[in-house]
Amino acid sequence: MKKYVAEMLGTMVLVLMGCGSAVFAGSVTGTVGAGVGTIGVALAFGLSVVAMAYTIGGVSGCHINPAITLGVYLSKRMSGKDAGFYMLFQVIGALVGSAIIYTLVSAGGNSGPTMTGANSYAEGTLWQAFIAELIFTFIFVLVVLGVTSSKKGNSSLAGLVIGLTLVLVHIVCIPITGTSVNPARSIAPALFEGGVALSQLWLFIVAPMIGAALSALVWKYLDAEK
Repeated sequence: MKKYVAEMLGTMVLVLMGCGSAVFAGSVTGTVGAGVGTIGVALAFGLSVVAMAYTIGGVSGCHINPAITLGVYLSKRMSGKDAGFYMLFQVIGALVGSAIIYTLVSAGGNSGPTMTGANSYAEGTLWQAFIAELIFTFIFVLVVLGVTSSKKGNSSLAGLVIGLTLVLVHIVCIPITGTSVNPARSIAPALFEGGVALSQLWLFIVAPMIGAALSALVWKYLDAEK
């Protein structure tokens, strides 16, 4: 249970800090172009991962992302039971983080909210969004599997490398979809936002999971002894 609670807390922090940076410091036009800007939001997500990796990494491994959990499971590093409960508690944590943002927005004045933290793509760009979420999740999860490998990874630097990779992914992908590469991080804000965010939610679940599965297959090949 400690592992599951750790995943819940870690995902809560990721959503609160990452989506919160977009909500309270994004552009009044609805895009991340003012305030902390794209780089700032990317850093908020990446630094959240770094902080949590060194806080709960020793307890749960700090997945805080169902796509990472799927990749780890398919790499045979955890049981199906643990994988299922990890994903459940990650979504719960994301809901708690989103609820805190919603409460903050409702309780006081600010220049926003400017963005909900929910992912979206413009009409007519579905395939662009799908490909982006699939490829960037593939890259992100592949890095996670590589740096946490007992044979090839460097555990002392794993959290930093993973966090910085997430920053890199956000810098490129924010203009396309707002960046998810994490189904839990998408599910919770979409439930609070509703509307278009909820209707497009399927893409931000399916594409990252396919990307994670592909990364597990590729890493299995790269990690094989023969």
